[in-house]
Amino acid sequence: MENGSTVDILLIEDNPGDVRLITDALAETDVRPVMRYVKDGVEAMHFLRREAPFESAPRPGIIVLDLNLPRRDGLAVLKAIKSDPVLKLTPVIIFSGSDAPGDITTSYALGANCYIVKPRDLNSFTETVRCIVDLWLKRARVPG
Repeated sequence: MENGSTVDILLIEDNPGDVRLITDALAETDVRPVMRYVKDGVEAMHFLRREAPFESAPRPGIIVLDLNLPRRDGLAVLKAIKSDPVLKLTPVIIFSGSDAPGDITTSYALGANCYIVKPRDLNSFTETVRCIVDLWLKRARVPG
């Protein structure tokens, strides 16, 4: 974001390797967002609703959501976010390994702001994260 402002990002991702790749790619940009992550859909909703053990969790400015999560899948999390009056305006970027047309269509129908398929090779993955940063952290304006 311009003018030295920053935005909190909540990364909802169960794969530690992808968390690391995203973190490393962010470190290579000129933007330093505050990034927090949770590893499954149940934990994500506790965080977003500020339920134990996340009572003092900040409201994220952007949510990056994987679809294939344990305990509660990403589509259920997306539906819960977009039906919650407090959370519904928070931009949700789906960042998933799924290229299934049904997942893409359902994500947009539930209110996803963007759907990006995770690239399989390292260079493309890093470049995609840079593009997300450029659009969502530098150019787009988010509520709050």
